[in-house]
Amino acid sequence: MSLRSFHIVFVTVCTLLCVFFAVWAFGFAEDRTAVITTVGVIGAIGTFGMPIYGVYFYRKARNILL
Repeated sequence: MSLRSFHIVFVTVCTLLCVFFAVWAFGFAEDRTAVITTVGVIGAIGTFGMPIYGVYFYRKARNILL
């Protein structure tokens, strides 16, 4: 597996982890502490930010010949 392929897989896994944290914090957490809310907000930001970064990286890495 090339470094470029690993990076794309890693961004995908990170996006899914952010989705999990956001859903857990806002949907399934039993108590609403500041820490759980912060984890949910960071997860929601990551849910939208990681795919944007992934598209940016994919477009940039497409031109790299290895």
